[in-house]
Amino acid sequence: MDYIAHTEADLKAMLEAVGAKSIDELFESVPERVRFKGELKLPGAHSELELTERLGGLAGANAQAGGEYACFLGGGCYDHYIPALVDHLSGRGEFYTAYTPYQSEASQGTLQTVFEYQTCMCELTGMDISNASHYDGGTAVTEAVVMSTYFAKRRKKVVVCEALHPEYRQIIRTYTAPLGLEIVEVPASEGATDVTKIKTAVDENTVCVVLQNPNFFGCIEDTDAISQAAHDAGALLVACVDPISLAVLKPPGEYGADIAVGEGQPLGSAMSFGGPHVGFFTAREKYLRKMPGRIVGQTVDTDGKRGFVMALQTREQHIRREKATSNICTNHALNAMRALIYLTALGKRGLRHVAELCLQKAHYAAEALRGGGVELAFAAPFFREFVVKCKGKAAEVAAQLAQEKILVGPELGQFYEGMEDCLLVAVTEKNTKAQIDALVAVLSQTR
Repeated sequence: MDYIAHTEADLKAMLEAVGAKSIDELFESVPERVRFKGELKLPGAHSELELTERLGGLAGANAQAGGEYACFLGGGCYDHYIPALVDHLSGRGEFYTAYTPYQSEASQGTLQTVFEYQTCMCELTGMDISNASHYDGGTAVTEAVVMSTYFAKRRKKVVVCEALHPEYRQIIRTYTAPLGLEIVEVPASEGATDVTKIKTAVDENTVCVVLQNPNFFGCIEDTDAISQAAHDAGALLVACVDPISLAVLKPPGEYGADIAVGEGQPLGSAMSFGGPHVGFFTAREKYLRKMPGRIVGQTVDTDGKRGFVMALQTREQHIRREKATSNICTNHALNAMRALIYLTALGKRGLRHVAELCLQKAHYAAEALRGGGVELAFAAPFFREFVVKCKGKAAEVAAQLAQEKILVGPELGQFYEGMEDCLLVAVTEKNTKAQIDALVAVLSQTR
């Protein structure tokens, strides 16, 4: 089967259209000294059947997280079960190429899915408004920091909890560098943010406090106290939250968060080697006009029928570039729709059941590891993941576990000084008792 569809006649017609006599003439602008000479050393042609077998063999060399490998990977990307309905519906042609359109009236179906997604995210977080999504959790957190500056014109300090995802903290520093903001990181104590140090760091110059709950170590933060400290100083609270945890933990809307963001990958998107994922962004209604990204609204047409429109586009760079509130207005509409289908399929009781399974299995694993002589780094309460201290370098221990077809990590030494012997362990509803017991058996014997 020939995958090169152009015939000699096709090539001749295209060359005539561009006014060239040959393909070589097309590359005359490329210096002779850097042009490739000879033929590429490529294997011979395969039939479709042979090629499928070849590619299947190459794919088989990959470690299948959640398949032949027991997956306890955490740190912001999790191996949750994805109902077949999510893949089936999101794979339909009319959805698979979904993109928030510029001419909303022509794409009512796409706009409706976005509107329903926004509704679900507001219900989940307890916030008033949601946009149509961001690239990932890191960009959502950073955009929340930037949005906060619009409501604190003369303030320049951003207080960030050290237990916020280290990659998110790096994105914040990179993205806000031109804004002249001072980023102050408050250290964690026993796995959770030190509230006393938060109160010391926050002052009349603080734009916002950025908090993650559960934090990067998996620990539950004192959200009420941190929220109070931020608001007492007139600063905003940006809460980065895990969507699955909100089925059992207090939502950010209840502890006073002004902006609530996070990574929506656990809601129906596969780990996929780190992406594509989806960042959700919600806020209080009073911040509506400065929210980055797109928002879909519901209305009625001239006949009184329900319809959907793209709202507040004028702050986007394709409308008024110089007055745009953000240059990250593109969203991950397909992944957002997967989140919508996932939440709709599970419903409130189903999502709570998933969260409870994660909670119960994670605590079973932690207690079993303690019983096996493995030390937990922190005593703070946790949701689905926790930190263990290894008898040696964590990276080497993780490599040994991988040989036993058990994936654990990431190792925390790459992010935090003095934690070279620490590993994150995340447990989801997919992990069986047998897998957890195997992890305990191997980890308790690893030196």
